[in-house]
Amino acid sequence: MDADAFAQADALLRKLSAAHTPHPGGTLLAHLHRVRARLAGWSARPALQLAGLCHALYGTDGFPHPLLPLDRRADVRDAIGVEAEALVHLYASCDRTATYPTLATPNSPFRDRFSGHTHTPALALRQDFAELTAANELDLAAEDPAFRDRHGPALLALFTRFRPLLSQPAWEDCTALLPGP
Repeated sequence: MDADAFAQADALLRKLSAAHTPHPGGTLLAHLHRVRARLAGWSARPALQLAGLCHALYGTDGFPHPLLPLDRRADVRDAIGVEAEALVHLYASCDRTATYPTLATPNSPFRDRFSGHTHTPALALRQDFAELTAANELDLAAEDPAFRDRHGPALLALFTRFRPLLSQPAWEDCTALLPGP
């Protein structure tokens, strides 16, 4: 991984107070670092690791507390690169209710919660999105046993649907951490 890009991303997150933003398992910054580390453990490429580190910059459907508005995307691109920023935006833009049920289906629509429009991401983008989603949710499950008990079965069902998109290490982590039926 490009150490300079990692350092720039970390500096940006610190500047935006991620180290002081409460989040399950401590702070948002600690969560973001754990998500990146989980992706690294799965041998994700550097751009996906950077996206994992920065995935909450624009807020998400499940964490509606953006650190930056969308009109600052250029700042994020400057810090982490075009590919990683595009993944961060894709992750942030997901309307989970509309998108999750069919994400693994080829040519399925992906609904953008910011614009309301749908589009069809390429297979590689859907795979990256699924990996990032798994890394994020698995970190929450690992850090918070109550979260795991409450949401684990539903997450396992979700990741079972996502299975065609997940790497083998990600899938193994899902089945090891999440309670089965």
